[in-house]
Amino acid sequence: MLVPIFTLKLNHKINPRMVTIGKFDGVHPCLTAATQAGKVFIHNPHARGQRPAAHRLSHSTQDSDISLLNINQAVTCLTAGKLGPNTTGDTLLVGSQTNLLAYDVHDNADVFYREVSDGANTIVLGKLGDIRSPLAIIGGNCALQGFDYAGADHFWTVTGDNVRSLVLFDFTGDGKNELLVGSEDFDIRVFKEDELVSEMTENETVTSLCHMHGSRFGYALANGTVGVYDRNARYWRIKSKNHAMSIHAFDLNADGVVELITGWSNGKIDARSDRTGEVIFKDNLSSSVAGVVEGDYRLDGQTQLICTSIEGEVRGYLPAGKDLKGNLMDSSAEQDLIRELSHRRQNLLLELRNYEENAKGVSETNSGVGVIPANTQLQTALSVRPATEAQKAHVELSISTPNETIIRAVLIFAEGIFEGESHVVHPSVQNLSGCARVPIVPPKDIPVDLHIKAFVGGKTSTQFHVFEITRQLPRFSMYDVNFDSSADPPTGSVTFSISERPQRVVMWLNQNFLLPEGVESPDVTFNSLRGGGLLSVSMSCARRSLRSDTSCIISLCGIRSVSTTTCLSSDHERVAYVDEFHSVHQKLTAAMADHSNYIRNMLVQAEDARLMCDIRQRKRYRELYDLNRDLVNEYKIRSNNHNALLACLKSVNLAIQRAGRLRVGKPKNQVISACRDAIKSNNVNSLFRIMRAGTASS
Repeated sequence: MLVPIFTLKLNHKINPRMVTIGKFDGVHPCLTAATQAGKVFIHNPHARGQRPAAHRLSHSTQDSDISLLNINQAVTCLTAGKLGPNTTGDTLLVGSQTNLLAYDVHDNADVFYREVSDGANTIVLGKLGDIRSPLAIIGGNCALQGFDYAGADHFWTVTGDNVRSLVLFDFTGDGKNELLVGSEDFDIRVFKEDELVSEMTENETVTSLCHMHGSRFGYALANGTVGVYDRNARYWRIKSKNHAMSIHAFDLNADGVVELITGWSNGKIDARSDRTGEVIFKDNLSSSVAGVVEGDYRLDGQTQLICTSIEGEVRGYLPAGKDLKGNLMDSSAEQDLIRELSHRRQNLLLELRNYEENAKGVSETNSGVGVIPANTQLQTALSVRPATEAQKAHVELSISTPNETIIRAVLIFAEGIFEGESHVVHPSVQNLSGCARVPIVPPKDIPVDLHIKAFVGGKTSTQFHVFEITRQLPRFSMYDVNFDSSADPPTGSVTFSISERPQRVVMWLNQNFLLPEGVESPDVTFNSLRGGGLLSVSMSCARRSLRSDTSCIISLCGIRSVSTTTCLSSDHERVAYVDEFHSVHQKLTAAMADHSNYIRNMLVQAEDARLMCDIRQRKRYRELYDLNRDLVNEYKIRSNNHNALLACLKSVNLAIQRAGRLRVGKPKNQVISACRDAIKSNNVNSLFRIMRAGTASS
C-alpha cells in the first residue's frame, strides 16, 4: 500500500485549479496557490526566518513559512516557471479578469503588469513554435495572448469560445511545441502558433488538459469525464458523478510510463493507466482537491507527487519502490476489485443461461421461442422534421425490420446529443411494432456516430435477438431544403473559387446534408431548423457562392478554399459597438476618480468639523452620504458597461475567428494578423475591410 511521505496542514484555503510549484530563488521549491480576498500564498519551509521586503509580499500572521502576495483583485489563474533568459529563479504569473502580473518573488518586484481586455481564465508558460523566447500565454474571452519577459505581446489569436484550459507540448512530432486549447464550446483545438492544425469535439466544457508523454495527453470535462488522447484518437475515457478538479501526469508505480493522476471534488485522488484507464492507486483527502503538482519538496533528490485540498491540506507521495510495484492500493481496494469481478462473473453466468435457454427453444420444433426469420435485419433511415405545434424541429431516426418481427427496445449511444450520452426507447406492450422512431436534436453542426442496439423477436417471444448497427448523422442534418423560390435571400454571403465540377459539389452536399431524392443541382436553399434563417448554395462557372444568416458558412468551407470575399453585416454591427463602450468606460472611470478625490477631501472637512464641534458637521456628512451614494450608482453603471464591453469583445473575437475560418492556409493567418493590427490601431473601417475581403486595401 502506498502512503504519503509527508502531510501538511496550511492555515489558508486554496482556490480550485490555482496551485503551482516554483523555484523562485532557483533552488528551493515553493508551493504557491491563490487564496481568499485576492491574495496568493507562497509556502517556503526551506527559508525560515527570512523576512520579505515591503513591496507586495508580507508574512502570514498564522504561519511563518507562508508569505502572502496581495493582488487586490480576484485571482483567476496562476503558474510559475522560467520566463526570462537571464533570471536566476522562476517567475510567478498571476492572472485576473482585467490584468496579468509577472512577479519576481525572490527580489519582491514586479517584472511587468499588463492590462488584458479579454481577461485571463487560464495560463500556461513555455515555448511555442518558432518563437524564440518563452511566453506566458493566457486564455480569455475567445482570445489567446502571449507575453514575453518584458511584457511585449508576441502572440495573439482567436478561438471559438471562452478558454478554460491550456497545455504546451509537441503534438505533431516536429520537435516544436503546439498549443492545445480547451474551451466552453466543448472543443479541443491545436494551434501551431496562430494556425489551427487540428480540432477534437467533446460533449462538455474542457476544464483541464495535461501532457502525458509523446503525443499523448489527458483531459477532463465539466461533467466528470476524464480520459486520454493520442493525437486525434481517443484511447479511453471514464465518467464520474464527481467533478475532476485537477489532472496531472506522474509515474507513480515506477514502471517508466506516467499515469493520469486525477483529483476529484469529493476529495478522492486516483491514478489511472494511460493505456487502459485502469485504477492502480487511490486515496482520499478530507475535502475537495484543489490541485495536483509535483516537485522535490523535501530536497532529497526525489520528485514527489503533491496533492492539495481546498481546506489547505497537503500530501506528498513518492513513486512506489520495488516492494510495492503492482500493489499500490490497500486491502479494501483489492476487496472492491474482488467484488467487482464476482459481480461480472454473475452477469456472465446469467448471459450463458440465456444462451442455453435460447438454444433449447430452437431445438424444440413446436415452440417458436426466440426464433426469428433468417432474413431479419435492422433497417435505419434519417429524415428532417420541421417544427410543429406539438414538437420542435428535429431529425427523425426510423428503425425497422422487413418482416413481422417486433422491436422490443432500442438503445442508442451518441456523444453530445443525449443526456448521459445514451437514450433508451422501450415501447409498452400495447404499442409494440416492427418500427421505432426516435427524435434527435443535435446541438452543433458536427458529424455524430449513432451506435444502435435493438432487441428483435416475435410477437410472443420472451427472449430477443440483439441487433447492432452504426449510422452516421451528417454534419448539417438540422438544415431542411427550402423549395420556396420567392423567399428573400440571406443578407450574409461568402464567395470563392474552386476547381471542382458541379457533380462533386452535389456529392459533398449529399454527404453533409439530409437531402431528398432527386436533388442533382448544386444550387440549393436550406432552412436552418436550429437557429432560423436561410442558407443558400449556388455555383456557376466554377465559382461557388454561399449566402447565409447562420454560422453554417464557416464549416461549409470544408471544401478547401484559399481566399474568399464575404459580407457579414451582423458582425460589423457588433464591432462598431466596441468603440462606443470603450469611450463610455473611459468617461465613467474619469468621473469616478473625480468623485473619489472629492469624497476624500469632504471626509477630511467633515472630521475637522466634528472635532471642532462645528455646527455644520451634520451638513458635511449629509453631503458626504449623497456623494457616496452617487459613487455607488456610478460603479453599477460602470460594471454594466464593463459586462457589455466584454460581450462585445467576445463578439469581435468570434467575428475574427469566423473571418479566419472562411480562409484556408496562408490567407487565414494573414486575415487574423491583419485584424489584430487593425484592433491595435483602433481602425474599425480597416477591420471591416479585412474581414470582408481579406485585406485592408479598399
